[in-house]
Amino acid sequence: MSLLKKKVLVVAAHSDDDALGCGGTLIKLAHQGHEIHTIYFTDGVSSRKKSKDFKKKILKRKKHSLKASKILGIKTLKNFSYPDNQLDTVPLLKITRNVENAIKNIKPDILFTHYENDLNVDHQVIFKAVLTATRPKPRLRLKKIFLFETLSSTEWKYSIKKQQFNPNYFVDISKTINKKIKAFSCYKDEVCDWPHPRSLKGIKNLAMIRGQSVGKKFCEAFYLLRQIND
Repeated sequence: MSLLKKKVLVVAAHSDDDALGCGGTLIKLAHQGHEIHTIYFTDGVSSRKKSKDFKKKILKRKKHSLKASKILGIKTLKNFSYPDNQLDTVPLLKITRNVENAIKNIKPDILFTHYENDLNVDHQVIFKAVLTATRPKPRLRLKKIFLFETLSSTEWKYSIKKQQFNPNYFVDISKTINKKIKAFSCYKDEVCDWPHPRSLKGIKNLAMIRGQSVGKKFCEAFYLLRQIND
């Protein structure tokens, strides 16, 4: 990552995806003075069994995201609150325009979003919307697009076509791994027991695996989809 101050946009389906997928990197970028903005697209709750306090659970989730965003160093965040795990029922054009508007207003240099072949349908839709919204056009400031992996989604997408996540860009998060875990811990209802991938141990284990593959203690891995050098 360049030391020149950049604007970073994270486009995520759910309000814990940024912490899981690129949380350590975001904290590192924020510490370097870069400006972080995040947009979420679903309420993250509505696909689960509804109860009398359903609305309270959605509000609780939003409060958790605000707490986590402070740890991640996010300057602004927005949640469109579409139904969880149902983004395939929302017109893709509508979602794409939301992303286009965010790019127009924020003018990011760097964008992080989901890997295209995740198991979660919301992740797949967001990837398609981002790909459309970031079509190479004159005066587009965006220089880099990174795809992140999301535990219990990316690695659970089994495919005979060998379309599993194959990272080609690594960020050393040895100094920010603990804050990454702390940020995800804000989502108390999302933290699972080991050996679930979304357990705190599972998050740390993946960072160790990504780190050891490039000679570091802890890393986050990405697929660099596009890079434009001036």
